Amino acid sequence: MKRIVLAAVFLMGFSVLAFAQSESEEPPFGMGELEAYSVFVDAYRSDDFELAMDYGQWMLEAAPREISGHDGFNLETQFVRMINIYTGAAEQESDPGAISEYMVKAEAVFDRAYEVFSEDEINLFDWYLRQGRFYHENEDHLDADMSDAVRYYEKVYEIDKERFAELDDGFYARVLLTQYATGGERDKALAMIDEIEQFAAFDLLDTIDQVRESLFESPEERIDFIESRIAEADEAEREEMLENLVNLYNETGQSDRATETAHELYELNPNFSNTRSIAEIYLSDGNYEEGIEYLKEALEKAEEEQDIRELTLEIAETHQQLNNLQAARDYTRDALNLDSDWGEAFMRMASIYAAAVSECTGGDTLDREDRTVYWLVLDYLDRAAAADPSLASTAQSRADSYEEAMPSSEDKFFSDWEEGTSFEIDGELSECYAWINETTTVR
Repeated sequence: MKRIVLAAVFLMGFSVLAFAQSESEEPPFGMGELEAYSVFVDAYRSDDFELAMDYGQWMLEAAPREISGHDGFNLETQFVRMINIYTGAAEQESDPGAISEYMVKAEAVFDRAYEVFSEDEINLFDWYLRQGRFYHENEDHLDADMSDAVRYYEKVYEIDKERFAELDDGFYARVLLTQYATGGERDKALAMIDEIEQFAAFDLLDTIDQVRESLFESPEERIDFIESRIAEADEAEREEMLENLVNLYNETGQSDRATETAHELYELNPNFSNTRSIAEIYLSDGNYEEGIEYLKEALEKAEEEQDIRELTLEIAETHQQLNNLQAARDYTRDALNLDSDWGEAFMRMASIYAAAVSECTGGDTLDREDRTVYWLVLDYLDRAAAADPSLASTAQSRADSYEEAMPSSEDKFFSDWEEGTSFEIDGELSECYAWINETTTVR
């Protein structure tokens, strides 16, 4: 009711002024157009809103497309200025009634703009966004609510979905999507997510994730929804749905379906991410033979340095699981070539050489030659602790566990091994250690 009354008051006053001016289409107070426009601009720039209104109302009604003597005149700009004038005047008021009156006048400028300008003359994306923001920010002073803002945000969204999703870091898209979700419009929210997710930046992606989760009461319900739509999806949508299903199947303990869907996803697009996912599935099941093949394929497809490093060391670890110790050592060396100060890689090398002792002795009693390999193991543990202080405690704990396995003082005496001298771990020590071929120091 407040809005209706204020609008009536405004329109009555406005129409009287408009009628008097429209007959002559003359600026107020007998001024010329250029002179009146100059007064308007000066008043606008100095925040003299009342004076600016007197001259701006003439332009709203007469709508001159040009002013003689001023080549840069733009009527659309004056409409925007009048909106700013009314909202600026409202900000200077403390009386709620006066504030609402100015806001109603500002709202009327939007209606007048759509009457005066054709779609070819103004950018409707900008105008609808401006009006949606007007309702969003000023609903307390209008007979309006958030639905009015949403109505115009929807218009903006329909004009250019990508631009809308990227606008102000996705702020308006987050507003609209959240309104759909909280308003129980699940289909609209899901359709919007499908259309804008590809354009979304971090904050909007977070909102999408939150909304998506809020729309379903359980993972099973979300699985049912995706499965009901996947047959009609295009290739890009199908890929995204399959990715979601893999995660959801794993979340709900349906490992067989997760594996089957991951393979389907890989067949659809055998990119780095999907290839690595297949590898992880096999590795988690203890199928290291299959897993390592997909890890190698993923390594060939990796482009990011971080991915290449991590995959190289993961392949080394998997080779060690398969007891392919020399291959594990070679991949660990590759990892250290990528990052010469990588503590985890030094820890992996120490583990591989410790495993070599167990492999060469077959679990039997250690000979003094076997024990010398632990000097090399400790070398790598020391390097791991030096490269990454967070590993120091773990490295020291492992070193302590190998102390008793290293050559004793008696072993060193009878073998003429002097502390501090170089010592070769190679085929001379034992054919089983020929592949190591590294130098350590007698400890």
